[in-house]
Amino acid sequence: MTLTSPTPRRRRAAYAAALVGALVPAAALTVPAAAVPSVDAPVLIDEVYGGGGNSGGAFDRDFIELHNPGQEPVSLAGWSVQYGSAGGSTWSGQTDLTGEIPAGGSYLVAQAFGSGSDQPDLPTPDVEGSIAMSGSGAKVALVSSTDRLDCLGTACADDDAVVDLVGWGSSTNTFLGSGPAPGTTNATSVSRAGHANTVDNAADFSTGTPTPVNSGADPEPTPTPTPTPTPTPTPSPSGAPDVVTIADIQGTGPVAALDGQDVTTRGVVTATYPTGGFDGIYLQTAGSGGDPADDATPGASDAVFVYSAALAGQVEVGDHVEVTGGVTEYFELTQVRAASWTVLTEPAEAVKPTVTSWPATDAEREALEGMLLAPQGDFVVTDNYSTNAYGTVGLAAGTTPLVQPTSVGRPGSAEAAAQAADNAARGVLLDDGSTWNYTSASRSGTPLPWLNGTDPVRVGAAVTFTAPVVLDYRYSAWGLQPTRQLTGANADGTQPATFADTRTDAPEDVGGDLQVATFNVLNYFTTTGDQLTGCQYYTDRAGDPISVRTGCDARGAADAENLERQETKIVAAISALGADVVALEEIEQSAAFDAPRDQALSDLTDALNEADGAGTWAFVASPAEVPASEDVIRNAFVYRTAAAEPVGDSRILLGSEAFGNARQPLAQTFQPVGGAADASDDVVVVTNHFKSKGSAGPWPGDADTGDGQGASNESRVRQATALVEFADEVAADAGTDKVLLVGDFNAYEQEDPIVVLTDAGYTDLGPTTGEWTYSYDGQVGSLDHVLASPAALEAVTGTDIWNINAVEPVANEYSRFNYNVTNLYDTTPFRSSDHDPIVVGLALAAPAPSDPAWEADVVYTAGDRVSLDGRTFVALWWTRGETPGASVWGAWAEVGSEVTTSAGVAHAWTPSGIYVAGDTVAYEGTLYEARWWTRNQTPGTPYGPWVAVG
Repeated sequence: MTLTSPTPRRRRAAYAAALVGALVPAAALTVPAAAVPSVDAPVLIDEVYGGGGNSGGAFDRDFIELHNPGQEPVSLAGWSVQYGSAGGSTWSGQTDLTGEIPAGGSYLVAQAFGSGSDQPDLPTPDVEGSIAMSGSGAKVALVSSTDRLDCLGTACADDDAVVDLVGWGSSTNTFLGSGPAPGTTNATSVSRAGHANTVDNAADFSTGTPTPVNSGADPEPTPTPTPTPTPTPTPSPSGAPDVVTIADIQGTGPVAALDGQDVTTRGVVTATYPTGGFDGIYLQTAGSGGDPADDATPGASDAVFVYSAALAGQVEVGDHVEVTGGVTEYFELTQVRAASWTVLTEPAEAVKPTVTSWPATDAEREALEGMLLAPQGDFVVTDNYSTNAYGTVGLAAGTTPLVQPTSVGRPGSAEAAAQAADNAARGVLLDDGSTWNYTSASRSGTPLPWLNGTDPVRVGAAVTFTAPVVLDYRYSAWGLQPTRQLTGANADGTQPATFADTRTDAPEDVGGDLQVATFNVLNYFTTTGDQLTGCQYYTDRAGDPISVRTGCDARGAADAENLERQETKIVAAISALGADVVALEEIEQSAAFDAPRDQALSDLTDALNEADGAGTWAFVASPAEVPASEDVIRNAFVYRTAAAEPVGDSRILLGSEAFGNARQPLAQTFQPVGGAADASDDVVVVTNHFKSKGSAGPWPGDADTGDGQGASNESRVRQATALVEFADEVAADAGTDKVLLVGDFNAYEQEDPIVVLTDAGYTDLGPTTGEWTYSYDGQVGSLDHVLASPAALEAVTGTDIWNINAVEPVANEYSRFNYNVTNLYDTTPFRSSDHDPIVVGLALAAPAPSDPAWEADVVYTAGDRVSLDGRTFVALWWTRGETPGASVWGAWAEVGSEVTTSAGVAHAWTPSGIYVAGDTVAYEGTLYEARWWTRNQTPGTPYGPWVAVG
């Protein structure tokens, strides 16, 4: 499945809006050489019109209007505006800018003319472009360079070169904030009302009649600058302001009781953030905290965030401070915007961390907003995907991570709803006290918080708090902040939590005489990007290509060096997995690159043999007939030659309309090496890779209905139905009813496609492990499955999901090599992919006959074996009636601690061995056969019990 890209997943849209709109003092503006979109962007995209020259158009050509909200002119030399279609994967048009935009003024960028001839002319543009823009929806970026953008989606909000961006129309894939601006017609544009900029396209833009303005128009009055806050002396008692408590400011509701009012309040500093982008402090009422039972203001928080970078740089934790300023709700976080402050000399009772378990409701959390906490009870990691980008770790209160609702209940069921509610109650962020993106060029030289390459931060790992934290609300989520910005450079004194190491060197022993596994190998391509034309790349912090982003059919490594990094981890994982048969998904289908179809599979097999020894591994060759049209990735098999052997040729599903948008299932029959001539120990294994959830397929039910199953659910249901028929055909031809359906089904455990398979009689083995194969959006679940037919289920001896990938930070992938100065790549199996492998043990060979119980009246001859009282004996000569073990020199010798051979099989002779007539041994290069019972008699002794063979 491909739910994620090789770039770090950005925070949810609401997170991004809060992030890029972080509080910035309004005093002075310095235009940077590179800028990320923010509320203080030096230049804005103010209006966009794409209906020019079309029927009903307002003007004869398209345009983009820019606005300078500041007090000084801004040079646009070396800048550009770039355009992309609503759903396009590239920025397809660009107009380079010149000159400057005046303070408070506009700048008009004219674009393509339409075919109409009766529309009004634009005002004289400041620069001419030729982009034919959409009249209904697209995306435009203002860029502080002339390099073509390579970002899409929310990633563009963190691109240092993007100064501003607007996406409009409901289908656009790139925008700022909660959603795109409204769609337009030939007669309308989207524009900012009063140049509003909250870094949310949906909120800032509205449609209306186009009103293009160039730089020659009179600029708007520039705003009066607000002076930087400076400390003021404590007033004399006669003129002292009314001091309100922080609890009075907060009140007991979700919005501050004194929202919109100017206040003066006092408290003790519990956290300071002069760096990292928070630009403020947390202030808490002196003496508050400790045992909640002693709370003097139940229901109302005793702490508040005070916004002022200057204040944050002047005070320390423990200072007693009086602050005057306005109360606001900034993205639902109560704050006082400090206008003045004084560090008081009078002593104040220290704040005590509130000792509490995780509050499950918003009301309980609001009552603790901003307060210093000593979290109690169990917490585990539930999300580490954004840790290497934003320094954020998702936690779940309790002993288990958050779970995908459709992993535990049918879509729309009460069980799924209960799981969703449980997720909402237990989820909390553990943050780093900053808004920084550590993958950006400006921050990648700062060591990452939390991740150091030594102490894993894995989903499901227990969390131990070692220092108090502040309960904070940002990015539309509750979070726990350290008391100052945390980075890898100050972790020893600042990091407030540690994580248990849950890694294992191998999966659990699943038993059986044949072990079968499935493993999605994350776009293993031996055709690298540099061998093709048009490839665009994800790059490291030095700008070197690491993996293919778009522009060509390759999906893996950018070059041989990165392929080796990827391959090393995959080989380590497959080797340590211990399986005899490994079904692979997301491996290159090499015929798409004018090579033999099995080339990449052969290359991976060679790498396995180089690691494990020549001849250890082999691959299953492609069928003689393959589909005429295939994806560039495919399904495949490798197997250990000493343990497994294919029976017959592989088969691929041909002619199925259901798999027109997925990878066709591949089937192969296997048996243990040296297996029976009949099909009694055969098992059919069918490997699969169904359509992903990320985009809608061609069928009527493929649109995402919001029930948790994602897009293309009907496609996957059709694929599951076709798979059942295909597996039945292959099994009938193979003469066995033991079948395993394995692979990446892109469906969680209780979703429709899996139910199609279980309704057909198959049993999903993954849920028996209590583990999951995938993690997405902070929730675990299994997209990968092994489903056993009834006969195969009887042969199952064990199942394990080896958690080496989905639970690991994405920062450990080869694709994130050198993204940050803390380089987390290593050659271990951990994060060799984004899916975890499943391994299943099967007992396929017929069990050896057990020894019969000894009976007193049965005649036994030399070599007969019996059991008695849990012990096994072999007859040394003819006997009847003598109890085994009753006499040391009797007719019976006990089998166990001493060696007893089987007739007809040659063993190395040992003096302590018990041998009977017909046993064969090897001694000094000669084979000998026993004529009668013996022990200690050296082979070759004249007239002894041994006779040389041959």
